[in-house]
Amino acid sequence: MDRNDSLFDTARSVIPGGVNSPVRAYGSVGGTPRFLASASGARVTDAAGREYVDLVASWGPALLGHAHPEVVQAVQDAATRGLSFGAPTEGEVELAQLIAERVRHGEVRPVERVRLVSTGTEATMTAIRLARGATGRDLLVKFSGHYHGHSDGLLAAAGSGVATLALPGSAGVPAPIAAQTLVIDYNDPDALAAVFAEHGERIAAVIVEAASANMGVVAPLPGFNRLIADTAHAHGALMILDEVLTGFRVHPAGFWGLQQEAGEQYVPDIITFGKVVGGGMPLAALGGSAAVMDMLAPVGPVYQAGTLSGNPLSVAAGIATLRLATPEVYARIDAAAGRLATSLDAALTAAGVVHAVPRAGSLFGVAFLPEAPRDYAIAQTQESFRYAPFFHSMREQGVALPPSVFEAWFLTAAHGDDELAAIEAALPAAAAAAASA
Repeated sequence: MDRNDSLFDTARSVIPGGVNSPVRAYGSVGGTPRFLASASGARVTDAAGREYVDLVASWGPALLGHAHPEVVQAVQDAATRGLSFGAPTEGEVELAQLIAERVRHGEVRPVERVRLVSTGTEATMTAIRLARGATGRDLLVKFSGHYHGHSDGLLAAAGSGVATLALPGSAGVPAPIAAQTLVIDYNDPDALAAVFAEHGERIAAVIVEAASANMGVVAPLPGFNRLIADTAHAHGALMILDEVLTGFRVHPAGFWGLQQEAGEQYVPDIITFGKVVGGGMPLAALGGSAAVMDMLAPVGPVYQAGTLSGNPLSVAAGIATLRLATPEVYARIDAAAGRLATSLDAALTAAGVVHAVPRAGSLFGVAFLPEAPRDYAIAQTQESFRYAPFFHSMREQGVALPPSVFEAWFLTAAHGDDELAAIEAALPAAAAAAASA
C-alpha cells in the first residue's frame, strides 16, 4: 500500500466515495485514484512521488501548462492585496473586456455584456434562467450525452421519442423540474425539427455543447450548430452555446471562432465559459448581446448573485492566461494534438484494435468503434471495456489519462518533444493491453 492507497482509505471515511467530484474515483477504470501533490508544465506528481506526463490538464484549464510562472505570480500578487472583497474591482472589468474582445469574427461580436460567476454549473444555470426570463417560456431543449453542469433541470435522461418530456437523471431531482427539459439526439436535424414542431411556442432555449466532449469527443456535423441557431430563432427561442470546456481552449475565440473561420456562420444568444477563462482558478462566465444580458439584475428582472463572483484571485489568473494565450500557443497545441492523434491511431491499428480517434479542434480521444460516433447512443455501443487496461498500461508507463473513455484528452502549450515522445513510447504496450481485453 503506497501513499495514494492510504489517502484513499482515509478520504472514504470523511468524503463520500473519497472524492469531491465523481469521475475522480476511477469508477469506470478501477484501481486507486492518484492523489496529486504538485504539477508543473506538462507533468504532475502524485502523493507517492511518482511523476506522470499529464493529459488531463485539470480537465482543460491548464492551457499554458500547470503552474505557469506568470499566472502564479499574478495570483500571488492579487493575494497580497486581499482574497475577496464582495465589491467591484478593476480586474473584473478588464477580464470582461478581454472576453468580449476575443469572441468576435470580423464585425460579428456575439458577446457585448459579460457576467462573471464561480463555476460552469453556475454559468449554464444562469444562462437558462436568463433565457426563460427573456422569452417568458419554460421549456429547455438539450441533447442526450451533453453535460452542462449538475443543476436540477440539466440532470435529465431522455424519455422515449424525440419530443418526450424528460425523467430525472439523478436522485433528488423532482420530476416536475426534469419535465421542463426536452432531451433529443445530438447531430439529428429531424429530431430538432420534430421537437420544435411539437413544442416550439413553449421552448425558451436550446442548450448545446459547442463540440461535445462529455460522451467522448463528438464534433457537431457540418452545419448543425448553425441549424440549431436558425431553428431556435425561427420559433422565438434562444440558442445557448456551452463553451465551458471549449471556450478559449481550441481557438482564441472558442469553438465558435473555429467554426466562423471554417465558414459556418451563426450567432448564439448566450455563450457560457469556464475552465480556461479562469486559468485553473474557480471562475466562469456567461456573455451575450446587451439586449439579453441586460435582463440580469440589477438592470433587469432575472436574479443572479454570488459572494465570490469575480473573485480577485481568479480574475487575475484569468487575465494572465488569456493574455498569454496567443495564436502561437494554439498553433503549438494543434500541432501536438495532430501528432498524438496520428500516433494513437497507428498504435491501435498495429495491435488490431477496432477504434476511431475523434477530434474537435485540439480535443481528441479514443472510441472503440469502427468510426467516430455522431451521438450518445452510438458512443455507448463501443467496446468500452478495452479502455481500463489501456488506461492502466499508460499510467504504469508514466502517462496520466482521463479515467473514463467518455472524456477528452487535453494537451497544453508545455507539452514539448520530450513529453510527446514519452506518450508515443507508451502507446504500443497500452494498445496491446486493449487488444487482449
